[in-house]
Amino acid sequence: MPASQPGRVAPLAALIDAALPQTQCTRCGYPDCAAYAQAVAAGDAAINRCPPGGAEGVARLAALTGRPVLPLDEECGQELPRALAVIDEDWCIGCTLCIKACPTDAILGLSKRMHTVIAAHCTGCELCLPVCPVDCIQMQEASAGATGWAAWSPQQASHARARYQARCDRLEGEKISLPAEAAETSAGVERSAAIAAALARARARRAG
Repeated sequence: MPASQPGRVAPLAALIDAALPQTQCTRCGYPDCAAYAQAVAAGDAAINRCPPGGAEGVARLAALTGRPVLPLDEECGQELPRALAVIDEDWCIGCTLCIKACPTDAILGLSKRMHTVIAAHCTGCELCLPVCPVDCIQMQEASAGATGWAAWSPQQASHARARYQARCDRLEGEKISLPAEAAETSAGVERSAAIAAALARARARRAG
């Protein structure tokens, strides 16, 4: 894969990032859309690793980079309809793990209280699914069968980028306000205790 000229990487990365749907799903193998865009611009990543962007997304990146169009890399996933996360509030135990996993702060709730998803902020990234200890989150199709960029508007992408950046800024502020080691220890102890208590309540409720 040819490397880009050093002076071109930053401007090209910005253009590539703007051409991505901003779901922040990490399916590409990078921590966020901006990191993937940087890797593509530097010649370190292929242009076909974004399932939410689909075939049209690959074509957009091909036009920007001058590389040939490739089929979507199946190791990253398939081009599917856009979906929204929905929480079964009857079974939510309020562990807050999904809130911590959501890249756009689309989940509203408090510890030991049921959570709900704000549909307008959800990108369908599915990062909340594996962290839920009681499997009370499901994905529901929200694009009437449309996939890729046919299911995702530039306005939605811009909104998702803004939400993700705001979350990153908030988390960075929280790190500054509390020493990292203390914050990690405190959060870990509190999270473990909360999850244990929540699971106990869930088991008792199911047994009843």
